[in-house]
Amino acid sequence: MHLYDLARAAGPAPRAQAERREFRPVVRPGVTRIIEGMPHLPAFVKNERLDTLAANALGRALFAPMYADPTTGANSARFAFLSPAARTFYTDWERVTYESVGVLCVAAGKNPYDRDLSNLIGELCTRSDIFRTMWGSHDVHVFREGTKRLEDGLSVVVYSAPPNTAAEDALKLLASWSATAGQDHARDTDIPSTK
Repeated sequence: MHLYDLARAAGPAPRAQAERREFRPVVRPGVTRIIEGMPHLPAFVKNERLDTLAANALGRALFAPMYADPTTGANSARFAFLSPAARTFYTDWERVTYESVGVLCVAAGKNPYDRDLSNLIGELCTRSDIFRTMWGSHDVHVFREGTKRLEDGLSVVVYSAPPNTAAEDALKLLASWSATAGQDHARDTDIPSTK
């Protein structure tokens, strides 16, 4: 399928495709309710460009370094390749970067006229020698465990930890911290009554 998409993209662009307006998928309220309904598992909605369009509280807490870096724009590829924090955040940074390149390669083959995708790939090629080398190798690695594809090119990604492990304990601790931080934030933003 990937080779077919690449061959289609290599041909002349049909006028209708080249001129069509960009479609920006929206996360439906039902999908948002689903990820918010999993408070003990980090859950996200991502597009094919690896933009995080929605995340539950635990997902935002888990990826706090990505959200804290204003240069990433909640894009996991930008975070992996451009943020110094990514190398310490990911225990297997190299696998994550190969996966990111693979996902973007597949997306580029399926959507060769996606201007935002082209801009992202251009930015990463310009700003990261490692990305440029990986992208140039055309070696597609896609590992998408725990991912459910939706229509409109969106995916729901959910992380979990094996039972009775240090990872599960850490996830529970993060969930507890996230819930407490959320309650503190809600209290801080309450408007005092004027009665």
